[in-house]
Amino acid sequence: MFKIYKKELLVGGKKITLETGKIARQADGAVIAQCGETVVMATVVGAKKVNPEVDYFPLSVNYQEKYYSAGKIPGGYFKREARPTESETLISRLIDRPIRPLFPEEFRNEVQLLPTVISYDKENEADILSIIACSAALSISGMPFLGPVGASRVGYIDGKYILNPSKLELEKSRLDLVVAGTKDAVLMVESEANGLTEEEMLNAVKFGHENFVPVIKMIEELAKECRKPEWSIEKKDLSEVKETLEATFTEDLKKAFATKDKQDRSNQISEITDKAKKIFEEDENFTELDINYELKNLEKRIVRTNILKKKSRIDGRGLSDVRPIMCEVGILPRTHGSALFTRGETQAIVTTTLGTSEDEQRIETLDGLIRERFMLHYNFPPFSVGETGRIGTGRREIGHGKLAWRAIKSSLPSKESFPYTFRIVSEITESNGSSSMATVCGTSLSLMDAGVPIKEPVAGIAMGLIKEGKEFRVLSDILGDEDHLGDMDFKVAGNKNGITSLQMDIKITGITFEIMQQALDQAKNGRIHILGEMNKALDKSRKDMSKHTPKMEKITVDKKEIATVIGKGGATIREIVEKSGAKVDVNDEGVVTVAAPDEKSRNIALKFIKDLTAKAEMNKIYNGKVIKIMEFGAFVNFLGKQDGLVHISELANKRVAKVTDVVKEGDEVKVKVIGFDRGKVKLSIKAAL
Repeated sequence: MFKIYKKELLVGGKKITLETGKIARQADGAVIAQCGETVVMATVVGAKKVNPEVDYFPLSVNYQEKYYSAGKIPGGYFKREARPTESETLISRLIDRPIRPLFPEEFRNEVQLLPTVISYDKENEADILSIIACSAALSISGMPFLGPVGASRVGYIDGKYILNPSKLELEKSRLDLVVAGTKDAVLMVESEANGLTEEEMLNAVKFGHENFVPVIKMIEELAKECRKPEWSIEKKDLSEVKETLEATFTEDLKKAFATKDKQDRSNQISEITDKAKKIFEEDENFTELDINYELKNLEKRIVRTNILKKKSRIDGRGLSDVRPIMCEVGILPRTHGSALFTRGETQAIVTTTLGTSEDEQRIETLDGLIRERFMLHYNFPPFSVGETGRIGTGRREIGHGKLAWRAIKSSLPSKESFPYTFRIVSEITESNGSSSMATVCGTSLSLMDAGVPIKEPVAGIAMGLIKEGKEFRVLSDILGDEDHLGDMDFKVAGNKNGITSLQMDIKITGITFEIMQQALDQAKNGRIHILGEMNKALDKSRKDMSKHTPKMEKITVDKKEIATVIGKGGATIREIVEKSGAKVDVNDEGVVTVAAPDEKSRNIALKFIKDLTAKAEMNKIYNGKVIKIMEFGAFVNFLGKQDGLVHISELANKRVAKVTDVVKEGDEVKVKVIGFDRGKVKLSIKAAL
């Protein structure tokens, strides 16, 4: 019934298996990939007809994690997988980025890739396996895919590179890098690092590339045996449109691209576009999409030729020049920390809010519930580019926010030394090139303004590439148009000593390591320059935090006293919160964290806790409250939880006939500890007078 094709390969000591022919046979391509007990099913289906209204390649990648794969039932009331999680969105982007450039420009059929995790062993990550599975599914589908691609994860421990490290190894690693590409070139890099040098990062990319080449060869062998018939692609002859547009609008476009202001330039190009459409509006052979396509190609040729031949950029800068930078801190009066970072026509307002462990984000994953104390949220409203549009959090917002998160994370203080939870929000108020790197810079300044003792200020820069044949130019601090019309988006973030994050996307079939080396070196110079400009506003964390920041302090109590602080059913801790207005958190190690809106509130809570957990000391005087009257004396509560007996003979400096002659229930009294009797405390009012 089934005609099964199967390939196996050992990669870094782990067996990877690819199988097709048994499951999902009606898809254009379907592959079951397995590593350990982690299994991914990747399917691909393409529309057989092109939508004539589409002027782009409609590729969609939807990575899904099924909870049954780890033997779990989803939490919450709605017991099924719903909208994509942030992690699923990020992995979808990770798969999309190396695959998209490998389709011909003229191919515009809708393609849907669905990599699904159907078994997960909590040891072998599904993201790398999903890239491999998707690459294999496309390679056997018959679609015009110029792959296969392979992928590796690289760690760096004690000066050695680790291929596809385990989660335990990643905890000790100074690097978490994912690299993907073809046999000949790298197409995508995504990484988080702890101050690695440019050379160490480049060698990590090389190491990852070398080790996924055998995987590509395995996919090629699979495709030779079971690849479906090639799809035919019709390429429309647009030579007439190309020649007419070149003759009519070349000079106008050159003039437009010599205009430095983005809005003016956009308006000029918009007018040219309208004129171009009118030329062909009576010609039924060509659509508006055809005109737009060839006009964009003409724009691309003009900009790229200027850069390659004249080393002349759109805004007149040199190839390695960074746009003017302005930095301000403390711009918002009520936030805990704030900064305004402006670089050319790109601008971000970045705020820092500090909270307690109660504010940590709880995330349900296949590995279980995790808590995250550092959140970075990036917002890209349409007004930032002078447009109207939909408001919301899309893949772009999630991806750019995570890139900045990776860049900053290694500079944050530990929870033990600084117990706050961090929420950063970056509001992009203007955008013309690399708002994610503006977010990195603004985040660093905002954290320092909030008094967070970060290890080093962090800055980021976006690099571009124009490449024709063997000739190329690397551009520093690219504009939006240079990104759109260029061949590479290469983002590097780090401190003065090294790189903390690297992200690279290539729009051509790959770049050489020589180009990567030049881009890294040029990025380092740009990063150091940007850090210098940031230091003019604030070069280190403020010593004092905002008066609006919660005042936080930690104290440690004996583990035996944890129950005392919490109280029966949480009654005591609720009382502390109600009376002080502070937030109180107690962990299993006896560490009590008190966070309050002001010093007074914090001190009330701390005194309450210290009194609860304090031990009665001999000859020490305490404030107490009479809680019970007996014939032989009075019981007095002190230190919040301790009770002691004041014998009738210790009530006063004279003979007392009746206890109630001196005290009654509810009286506030001073008492002195005069002894201990089998764990009970003996008190004296007389000795405290």
